[in-house]
Amino acid sequence: MLEHDVLVVGAGLAGMRAALAATEMGANTGIISKVYPVRSHSNAAQGGINAALVDRGDAWEEHAYDTVKGSDYLGDQDSIELMCQVAGEELISLEHMGVIFNRDDEGRLGTRAFGGQRRARTFFVADFTGQAILHVLYEQLLKSEITSYEEWFVTSLVMQEGKCCGVLAMEIRTGRVYLIKAKTVILCTGGLGRVFEPSTNALIVTGDGIALAYRAGVPLMDMEMVQYHPTTLKGSGVLITEGARGEGAYLLNKDGERFMERYAPSMMELASRDVVSRSETIEIAEGNGINGSVLLDCRHLGEQLIKEKLSQIYDIGLDLLGIDITQEPIPVQPGMHYQMGGIKTDVDGLTSVPGIYAAGECACVSVHGGNRLGANSLLDTVVFGHRAGNHAAEVSKGTTQEPLDVEELVGQEEKRLAEILSRDANGDRVARIRLDMGTAMNAHLGVYRDQNGMKEALDTIQQLKERYTTVPVEDKGRTFNTDMVFDLELGLMLDCAEAIAVSALERKESRGAHSRTDFPERNDADWLKHILVTSTPEGPKISYSPVVITQWTPEERKY
Repeated sequence: MLEHDVLVVGAGLAGMRAALAATEMGANTGIISKVYPVRSHSNAAQGGINAALVDRGDAWEEHAYDTVKGSDYLGDQDSIELMCQVAGEELISLEHMGVIFNRDDEGRLGTRAFGGQRRARTFFVADFTGQAILHVLYEQLLKSEITSYEEWFVTSLVMQEGKCCGVLAMEIRTGRVYLIKAKTVILCTGGLGRVFEPSTNALIVTGDGIALAYRAGVPLMDMEMVQYHPTTLKGSGVLITEGARGEGAYLLNKDGERFMERYAPSMMELASRDVVSRSETIEIAEGNGINGSVLLDCRHLGEQLIKEKLSQIYDIGLDLLGIDITQEPIPVQPGMHYQMGGIKTDVDGLTSVPGIYAAGECACVSVHGGNRLGANSLLDTVVFGHRAGNHAAEVSKGTTQEPLDVEELVGQEEKRLAEILSRDANGDRVARIRLDMGTAMNAHLGVYRDQNGMKEALDTIQQLKERYTTVPVEDKGRTFNTDMVFDLELGLMLDCAEAIAVSALERKESRGAHSRTDFPERNDADWLKHILVTSTPEGPKISYSPVVITQWTPEERKY
């Protein structure tokens, strides 16, 4: 019998931080991941983690204001205040665990500038900050008493009388289904990037936890808010860190002009991401780009700085394009990067369904609102992962495990998976449906949107959901059947895609990353509110919740 007080699903930064916190609280903790933990997508976070340290003359209130403004006033200000207040102590605790942050000339923790912030408060490890933090947290995980289920895929949440009592999961190595009982389950499964093609996200970023919670009756919030990063490599979609612009890199059009001066004269290349992505899109549409891209120019930064602080993108330029960024600029374009929305939670990660928590990119607290500031994502994972782990462990102390018919539940899931494996070839492929979905989402729910395009995307998604019910899995075995995993991921992604499209059609204004050509203005009178989408037998159901405003009244956003 596999049983825990707290079971964490996902072993990226939010998941590991939650598991460590729950264990420190005395909970019997398990952590389950479909990949080896240090292959989690947190690995890919490059630029840094934000914190306002008092000894630098910074204040959490300034960080909070920049975050609220960046969110286009859709972020809940009480959640943002909490995150910014504790950012410094979370940063220092990571450093004490062993994260070797870059230092300045005086030997203190060094900072770089990041978009949408008036002060340099982004702490970093060259341009592989996420990887550095992930490996240190994994060391702490190995040192702990946490049970780790590595390369297991969670197929569904186990619900009993309206409460989550654990998960059904497939051990990928054997294909066998297990029931893992838990008093509380924390979903830390990351984003949904591969719902779009192309994306900066790894192929494993498939919205698993978001869709699992959605199917279990948890509302999703702000799903229409999908961030396009301004600097992704033309052709491959690989991320080029905002840290490059933070160190002083320029964005140029075909004429060599720093065009951001026309769109955001005070912040230039370091305006918020949605502003920079829209500006690039306009430049390209007006014929000022080069083959559908603009140029990121690092040459003036000098070879020493580039190789010390931007070593990863130096290697990416050489390996993928044959370009030496110390000698020439590289082509970049906006690309799908991050999901601001997700599973609706409070500041302790708690959802409206007992037993289900969420933290990290799969959750929506909402600290990012309509647009996330760069380097607030790593902060989000550790702050709310920590809090979710603490709360779930505390709740589990006073909770008794519900009796479950393990044989019946496992048998039902085995039967469902067997049905998928039994489908005969019909000419369709999981990969084809996945590509059709990603292409439609990128075409119609990207940087700019309109009613007709979004409706077309929604119609496409609903047709793809029909095709999904009969698509075959070519590998009929059970041992390490990645074809089966891809099929299960696709079903979860289609649910996420539908939720995004339905929510985006509902919001009839432009705010943050949701920029509609048919409703170009922000409309606080009608739309200063969160859109929630809940799964029902009749399909997605829309409702609303108010935006929490504490001390910053919404005003026009200028950079």
